Amino acid sequence: MRISKEKSVEDYAAFQQLFGGLDSNVRLLEEEFGVSVFTGAESLRITGEKGDVESAAEAIDALVALSRKEPLGPQQIAAVVDMVRRGKAHGVKDLMSSVTVGRGKTVYPKSIGQKLYCDAIRENSVTFGIGPAGTGKTYLAVALAVDALKNREVDRIILTRPAVEAGEKLGFLPGDLADKVDPYLRPLYDALEELMGGSESYLKNIERGLVEIAPLAYMRGRTLNRSFIILDEAQNTTKEQMKMFLTRLGEGSKMVVTGDDTQIDLPRNVTSGLTHAERVLADVKGIAVVRLEYCDVVRHELVSRIIRAYDKYERAAAHAKGAEDAEAPAEESYEKEE
Repeated sequence: MRISKEKSVEDYAAFQQLFGGLDSNVRLLEEEFGVSVFTGAESLRITGEKGDVESAAEAIDALVALSRKEPLGPQQIAAVVDMVRRGKAHGVKDLMSSVTVGRGKTVYPKSIGQKLYCDAIRENSVTFGIGPAGTGKTYLAVALAVDALKNREVDRIILTRPAVEAGEKLGFLPGDLADKVDPYLRPLYDALEELMGGSESYLKNIERGLVEIAPLAYMRGRTLNRSFIILDEAQNTTKEQMKMFLTRLGEGSKMVVTGDDTQIDLPRNVTSGLTHAERVLADVKGIAVVRLEYCDVVRHELVSRIIRAYDKYERAAAHAKGAEDAEAPAEESYEKEE
């Protein structure tokens, strides 16, 4: 049944944010919910099927509330639309819970998945953040690490990453340790520099020993106390490397392990330490595993579509290969019977 619903404009600044340039944000809502939105001087009218109209109205209320905290764009709209469809529009207030980092910079989770990820890091000693590119796994972990350091909950931040796909043979590279691993750890440098308020503050913290950056191979044999430790690109660790890393955890420390299990660069006969640990540690108290999805992507809106397209293509290719493998024995037995 088609209906129309009027909503009065009470907060003009918030509604201006909601509409976007040339009403671009409203057009996105129309496309997502299959409704028509007509804007007037003091109200807007939503027309469409009853369920779609109710959902669109709920999304508009949530977006108006969110606009008071941050600018609205395609990512915020996509996050709220996803929450409405899951029946979790009330959770928009959770997206407003911020992390304050260097020089007053404020970071907000931009989806329910990101909010759950932040909560898991705060509440557990070890957290695995697994999901596709652009879901904020590393950035949010670094933000929470900077926040913990600022509040003196930890004494230092340690960032590590598999420096090469296998073996981590860094000795032949020129320069000191930082020079050798710099290209591999650049995403972590960039996040730290931004969240600590610029390169000067970030470099000063490194000089004071408050921030340490090292390849995974250099973690062996250490006990890391009162530290916030982040292992990035963990899908490229082996089972042995992952076990070694996790057992470095010392008193008063937190670990965050991030990775994308769809982008494993290890040889085919080597099991990823990330996927293995997810299975082995699933029921261990104090360890949380948070899976971020396409709807949590906060880069350009096309990134989510690109990831979906690749995933769809790979599933279809795997299905086709499975069908070919299933047919091969049948053809062989047919020939034998002849």
